[in-house]
Amino acid sequence: MKHIAIIGISGKLGQLMAKHALARGYRVTGVCRPESVKKLDPFKDHITVVAGETSDADIIAKAIRGCDGVLTVLVPWGTDGMATKTALTVLERADPNARLVFSAGWHVRRDEYDRYALRDRLTTWAFGRLARLTGMADIRDHARAARLIFASDLDWTLVRASDLEDGDSEGLPVWSPHVGDPVLRSNRTRRTDFALFMVNALTEDSLIHQAPALVSRASASARAGHSAVQRSMASTRPTPETGGRP
Repeated sequence: MKHIAIIGISGKLGQLMAKHALARGYRVTGVCRPESVKKLDPFKDHITVVAGETSDADIIAKAIRGCDGVLTVLVPWGTDGMATKTALTVLERADPNARLVFSAGWHVRRDEYDRYALRDRLTTWAFGRLARLTGMADIRDHARAARLIFASDLDWTLVRASDLEDGDSEGLPVWSPHVGDPVLRSNRTRRTDFALFMVNALTEDSLIHQAPALVSRASASARAGHSAVQRSMASTRPTPETGGRP
């Protein structure tokens, strides 16, 4: 891995991914809206910035040309299918051998083994409806983008975040293949660690064609339940994995 692109580099997550990628010696090209370029001033001597909308196919194609890996922040803002457009362009324009890592949230369902509490389902439904009515966002766009990714034969990973919080690193997060596993119950991850997991996924072959759901390795559920979860799930579906045992 030598040259990577970050689609959506100007936000908090994008900047943290840039920081982790540069620390590994990667050459970084990032895409962000023209009005957000100034946010990247701390990196201006170390990265290449392609200014444009993250749903613009030509802009994305220019940024990812020749890249070994692409980190994509999928956002459902607006109601014009931004996340779907971004995912489709990355899938269509990336080098066939590139590693593609996308970010989403727990609300994106991988398969029937994902389990959501009634409260979480109601919250997601209510927020989604309000966001669509106001034109702020369409979280269904995340699901549509995910279906495109899951159907691809390329080397993709879709990383699903729990609630993100700022703060110092607590280490590479623990992950499970399915939302609802007890190891995830604490529902929190440091933003910098989510970014670290995204960058780490570029070179972690065990994550190819996986949709890991994350939780902080320092969280109560990760500390208390990981070994028990592995045992209880072993006979029915894939066991949770970690980025190192908590």
